Amino acid sequence: MGLDGAKAVVVLLLYAFRLQHKANADIRVGNAINVFNRYGYFSISMRVVPRNDTDHSWIFREPTVDVFTNLAGKQSLKRSIGGGQVFQGDFHMEFCDNVKQLMQAYFRDFSVERLDKPWLAFTGSWTKSTLARNLGLEMSYVTGDYCYVLVRVARHREIANLATDMDNSDLHEPVAKQAASVNVGDSVSVIEFVKSFGSHYVTSYITGNSLYQVYVYNANTYKVIKERLKSKGVSQISNQELTGYFSPWYAEHVGKIQSASGNETVENWALHRLRVKFYFFTYASLLKLHGDPKLLSELNGMLGNEALLKLGLKTLAPAFKDDQKRAWFHEVMDNNLKLWEVNM
Repeated sequence: MGLDGAKAVVVLLLYAFRLQHKANADIRVGNAINVFNRYGYFSISMRVVPRNDTDHSWIFREPTVDVFTNLAGKQSLKRSIGGGQVFQGDFHMEFCDNVKQLMQAYFRDFSVERLDKPWLAFTGSWTKSTLARNLGLEMSYVTGDYCYVLVRVARHREIANLATDMDNSDLHEPVAKQAASVNVGDSVSVIEFVKSFGSHYVTSYITGNSLYQVYVYNANTYKVIKERLKSKGVSQISNQELTGYFSPWYAEHVGKIQSASGNETVENWALHRLRVKFYFFTYASLLKLHGDPKLLSELNGMLGNEALLKLGLKTLAPAFKDDQKRAWFHEVMDNNLKLWEVNM
């Protein structure tokens, strides 16, 4: 398929991709979505960063389609209510040499099969000011002059997976009928299938909520801290030394602590309970949670089921039982997905 032909397909996709089946407001593993429907704008239909809306009742409202039969026995869903552990989730930090790596780190747990840069499905539409706001930074610090450390603590509430791959799964009759009408060499037939039933299906997700904070450094300081933590490990460094590295003494800028859902109650708790004094600096730092069971236990109960923390998507290739048709479906998908990645 030539480049000009692929561009024509993109135009058709842009105007024609509207799912014609009943949309579900919630997320289910095994259901299909159309990644072209809001590529670059997924943060509109999936709650992954703080938003300016007043309705916090939803986590995922991307239209989905039920394509596979007998899904119930293949779905695994675990809910975490509380109790037992001090904190049910994870606490981690990632070193990012530039803004691109920072975006990649934030969306580390979001995968879209056949996309080289899945984070662009969420951030492709973000302006510089949107990027700064979503990361809790001042706009002057989202340039090519700085390096970053992303610190995040995530509380898992629902964990869902498909227990098996869908290669041998049966399809609902309308899906099977249109898949059979796809012809090798006919890109429009693939477009029509995707328009009706989607491009990818959900293989896994985690919902809950998280607190995150970004620390901004100049390149030289960043390199020193990165090598120090890499060689020693966080557990082998004193709290005093660790606090210093993640303070205005070393950092050019300490970002705001934000929750993925935009929950102001949790953010205000962090602002007051996670305040740190280091020499003449006073600021809020997520690093105060490190090694503090009491604070982690408090936070464990406050982070509810309010945001999407992880999402796995695979292409709807299992809809095509014929190897040649499946290969053709992937060729059309690859051409379009690569163009979208380049053009956003």
